[in-house]
Amino acid sequence: MAAKWAPESWTKAEARQLPDYPDAAALDAATTQLGSFPPLVFAGEARNLTEALADVAAGKAFLLQGGDCAESFAEFHPNNIRDTFRVILQMAVVLTYASKLPVVKLGRMAGQFAKPRSAPTETIDGVELPSYRGDNVNDIAFTPEARTPDPQRMLRAYSQSAATLNLLRAFAQGGYANLHQVHRWTHDFMGRSPWAKKYAETADRIGDALEFMHACGINADSVPQLSATQFYTSHEALLLPYEQALTRQDSLTGDWYDTSAHFLWIGDRTRFTGSAHVEFLRGIGNPIGVKCGPSLEPDELLRMLDTLNPARVPGRMTLITRYGHEKIEAGLPKLVRAVLREGHPVVWSCDPMHGNVIKAANGYKTRPFERILAEVRGFFAVHRAEGSIAGGIHAEMTGQNVTECTGGAVAVTEQSLADRYHTHCDPRLNASQSLELAFLLAEMLNREMAERKKAAA
Repeated sequence: MAAKWAPESWTKAEARQLPDYPDAAALDAATTQLGSFPPLVFAGEARNLTEALADVAAGKAFLLQGGDCAESFAEFHPNNIRDTFRVILQMAVVLTYASKLPVVKLGRMAGQFAKPRSAPTETIDGVELPSYRGDNVNDIAFTPEARTPDPQRMLRAYSQSAATLNLLRAFAQGGYANLHQVHRWTHDFMGRSPWAKKYAETADRIGDALEFMHACGINADSVPQLSATQFYTSHEALLLPYEQALTRQDSLTGDWYDTSAHFLWIGDRTRFTGSAHVEFLRGIGNPIGVKCGPSLEPDELLRMLDTLNPARVPGRMTLITRYGHEKIEAGLPKLVRAVLREGHPVVWSCDPMHGNVIKAANGYKTRPFERILAEVRGFFAVHRAEGSIAGGIHAEMTGQNVTECTGGAVAVTEQSLADRYHTHCDPRLNASQSLELAFLLAEMLNREMAERKKAAA
């Protein structure tokens, strides 16, 4: 692994977006306690994900990464975990059926508690308080007590992550993900969506195929993949004291792994040269991601790749682009060309959420679905033109029937945003919009696969 690196090396670099804890002794006590807790994930699982992402980078699989903008303590409920998981299963089935490619399923779950902020404080009615940085740092309520960073919240975040992971593993391996259940993954409230009808038709065809396979002697007993799935977790590695406390040395390889999640990423605000977050992630063995926005220049990206993946391990690096629908086709090509020229093996994934936030007339932050879709189309167009591989999607979404992003077939209007606007941070796609995105993605993937076959012929 990285030379001259230790889990605490980041403390000597410039750290942005970290909370200012008023009680250093309390912070030390919390991180010491965290350091004695069992790992949430295992090094072998992270290595398996790296291998799966290597297939994505080579065009042999597709990455589906989705989940909450910011998990919260208030919305922690098994039904919410189940509902998001089953929407991801639905999306994966649609993508696999259309593209004939395996889909790597990666949740923004079981640890996505910390959020970067544009300013360290916010002012309401003349009162200035620390910004809300996620439930593992402080509370969203606008009071001095709630907004004071509390290191004990990291312990609660660990416990919630452990319980979430336990349930996700049970769903993934205990029969819920069985392809014979494909019809049962549809949410009741999605009945009026035209995409729910299209999903039912796809599920019918899958059911027919499964019956044929069963008649041929192929079933879950002989092919375990029919009854279970691999599901991985991810979050932004923002709160470095928490990440350091959960970093452990693998007994098999001697390498260091951040056991808080299988996959960690660096955000747009923390990927600068000399960043403490870059220093931390360069030393862990997990597959990692970097958010790439309009401010990132090719030379800076190449330096970042040389720092984070000097051995050029396939599957180690995922580049998550976040431009906005009007900027992606102008800004992304120069990065793609630079990476292709230097031969770095990366997964290119599209985050069509973060560059498309607007404020509605009634004051709610929202993301118009048509802008999200336009950015995805632009992402595919750039990679097609440059001879690169459009490898994945990174979406903020939920299995709940929220009204946070406008548009979609079952149209959410600006006037209806207030009906079920539950997010603690940024607006998320609801279950219907997520499934609609999957079908539209499937059409694009279908065309991409046809083009690849044509070029290879």
